[in-house]
Amino acid sequence: MDHQELRQRFTALTTAHVADACIRAGVPVRCGPAALAAVEPGGRLAGRVRPARHVGSVDVFLEAYEAAEAAGPGEVLVVDNGGRLDEACVGDLAVLEARAAGIQGLVVWGLHRDTADVRDIGLPVFSLGAIPTGPLHLGERPDDALTSARVGEWTVTTADVVLGDDDGVLFVPAGRTAELLALAESIRDTERHQAELIRSGRTLRDQVDFAGYLARRREAPSLTFREHLRSVGGAIEE
Repeated sequence: MDHQELRQRFTALTTAHVADACIRAGVPVRCGPAALAAVEPGGRLAGRVRPARHVGSVDVFLEAYEAAEAAGPGEVLVVDNGGRLDEACVGDLAVLEARAAGIQGLVVWGLHRDTADVRDIGLPVFSLGAIPTGPLHLGERPDDALTSARVGEWTVTTADVVLGDDDGVLFVPAGRTAELLALAESIRDTERHQAELIRSGRTLRDQVDFAGYLARRREAPSLTFREHLRSVGGAIEE
């Protein structure tokens, strides 16, 4: 799937839809931790991961931008600063340079600074928050500084796509993106229809025959609600 199609299709979806699609497809749900949020509320991003492990110097970002330009448009810089909360590793210059390199946005497993300037730049940035101080010391650069990045419990590479919105960030395998977006669109459409029916006066309990589920469960106590939902075409939990 090319970048334009990815962005266009995700515009009408949420990370929640795609996370539910992952469950239905048997794909691990790789969400960034809950504290990882958009610097500007309403920020959205979708693109191939361009990883960078930060150890105190901006040069790793500049090298990642060189690789991103060579790869073409549609990449998101995913910065691994170990989840540190004592220093910022990304500021306005790094974000401006990212925009100049065609980067679609940044996901920072760490902190940012220059918040007002970052917001003015307009490039979506997701981070754990802000702090005034920049990098506090220079560490040894690992061999995989430009091939993988860790975000929370997950390690991501250029074989992954990252999606971000007001609910946070989600990583999915690039090779399964089309399948997952199709499932997410189906889930979205079902849930929209369910919401319309609730607004028109038909409760969700009626729509999913909840009374029938309770009756069936009395006969078969091991029956789960998800099993029942599959039998009636519900999508509220998967």
